[in-house]
Order: sequence, then structure tokens, then C-alpha cells
Amino acid sequence: MAPVDIDAWVWWLIGAAALGIPLVLTAMPELGMLAVGAVAAAVTAGLGGDTVLQVLVFALVSVALIAVVRPIATRHRAQRPELATGVEALKGKSAVVVERVDGSGGRIKLAGEIWSARSLDSDLAYEAGQEVDVVEIDGATAIVM
Repeated sequence: MAPVDIDAWVWWLIGAAALGIPLVLTAMPELGMLAVGAVAAAVTAGLGGDTVLQVLVFALVSVALIAVVRPIATRHRAQRPELATGVEALKGKSAVVVERVDGSGGRIKLAGEIWSARSLDSDLAYEAGQEVDVVEIDGATAIVM
């Protein structure tokens, strides 16, 4: 039986799949960009492009994606989320003292809930009804001033 001659575009698709597997396992986006380059080379081979053109398309598409997409992805990864959630959203909010708050403790009403609280400055005390600002959340205790 004679060996089967596999077209070049099939080899490029095998290469793209081979790059896609470690992409999923390692979460390295560069491998995905190389896989897209391999798919572009497979299309070139399928349209009848010679080997030099296939390699050139692979290199150009891969380098272009890495040069353009990677910096954008890096910039987005470095940005802090614009919407604060959880205890981060409570910092800087105003609250009303329910029970006297001093350096050792007390209670405030914050975002519709009763929280334990203590004064940022242990020498200061806030009486019931006063408005305070939440500076920090320490566990389940709001630090106020």
C-alpha cells in the first residue's frame, strides 16, 4: 500500500490544533495568535499558495497579532475594575452612628445594614445620630472618621 500524501493545508491545521492545545492548558495568548497564523497559512495553502507564501503568511499574521493584540490585552489586564464591589464599594461611603463609636467599638448603619465599627482615631468618639465616613473595612468592622 502506497503512503498517503497529505496536503499542506492539512499540516497547517494540525499545527494550529497543536498550538491550540497548550494555549488552553497554559493560558498563553501568544500560542493562540500563532494558531491563527497557522490557520491563515492553511487557507493560503488551500488556495494554492506555494510553501514560501504559506510560511510568509504564517509569520506575518502571527507577528501582526502579537504586535497589535498583545499590548492591548496587557493594558486591559493591568486596569483595575471600574466598578467597585463588595467591601471595596463601601470605602468612602457615609454612615450613621447607631450606638456610640470610639476606639474600642460601636455600631453604624452602612448601606442599609448595621455594622460593627470603631473610630480610626482612638481618641475620638461619635455619638448616635452623627454621620461618619467609612475609611476602611477590617474583617466585619468598619473603620470610621
